[in-house]
Amino acid sequence: MDTTPATGSRFALEPFRALRLADSYVGDPIANRVFARPYRSVPGRLRDWRRKRHLRLDPRPALYLHEYTSAGVTIRGLVALLDLTRASGRVFPHEDVHADQVRQLADRMSEMSLNPAPILLMHRGPATVREVLESTAAHPPDLVYTDRADQLQRIWRITDAGVQATLEDALTDVRAVIADGHHRYAAAASLQAQRSGTGWDQTLVMLIDQADTPLQLCAIHRSIPRLTLATVERVSTRRGDDFRRHESSHQALAELEDAIVLHDGQHWATLRPAGASPLLVTAVHETLLPAWQVREDQLVFHHTAAEALARAGQGLSVLLPAPTFDQVATSARSGQLLPQKATSFQPKPHVGVLMRDLRDG
Repeated sequence: MDTTPATGSRFALEPFRALRLADSYVGDPIANRVFARPYRSVPGRLRDWRRKRHLRLDPRPALYLHEYTSAGVTIRGLVALLDLTRASGRVFPHEDVHADQVRQLADRMSEMSLNPAPILLMHRGPATVREVLESTAAHPPDLVYTDRADQLQRIWRITDAGVQATLEDALTDVRAVIADGHHRYAAAASLQAQRSGTGWDQTLVMLIDQADTPLQLCAIHRSIPRLTLATVERVSTRRGDDFRRHESSHQALAELEDAIVLHDGQHWATLRPAGASPLLVTAVHETLLPAWQVREDQLVFHHTAAEALARAGQGLSVLLPAPTFDQVATSARSGQLLPQKATSFQPKPHVGVLMRDLRDG
């Protein structure tokens, strides 16, 4: 992947008119019905919900400061449209995508004519931007409510042309990493290439400053049916991996920061692959799975260690350390994509807080 910004490229954010679910519907599973299959019916459902005032469209374009709090963690980000025509070399995926899934998602997005949620981008922003956002947040928010799933939402509309210009100028040279929405970003880029000169030239993003209110990086763990510790130990001896058995979960888990922790339902072990990449998830996919004669489609993914460990009796649980932001950013900007489901960024904003209907320009 070429990580050099193209001539004339810039990270260009643009105001938009936000479409919002009514406060009482955000975080409510019933709201998912408006975005459900068949996707070609979504525009009609949106019109119906707007008529019933379940949806509201802001009267004029704005940049939005969105601050949300989940389980005591607060995230602040700038929500706007990103100009895809000038974003070459400015936005970096850190995980690979499935081409078939990208095509299906592009078809779905086209039928819906909607960005139901912003793609989450992360960077370390300039002090100028933090100062503007802190000044904005010092005033009472335009909207504040706790949604049905207990996420506290606070939104400020930034409509002052001078403030918008300050933010846009300060963010011109941003090189952001995708935290969440890899397939959506690839689908948006595909639609832009197919429909240049239309509303698909932009897509909805939320830019989060990891030096301000950082997203939390969590590992995504694996379980592998029918794989045994004995097999891993045998392969490790042949390869020269550092494989160690442990008498207790406490001993094994104490090493999770820099080792792979393995559990088969009865026994515990840690593994440090020989000559491994600094990111152990990459070593698992590129080196260990082939050595263990395990196909990627045999993996089961888990967002918590407890979920992975619950599957240990059916095979082997593989617990991975969470990477750091700098590791992910360095890998992304070097063009070295991580395996799919390498990271989980939390917390994410709930769907429907800020959306963009392409039919509204």
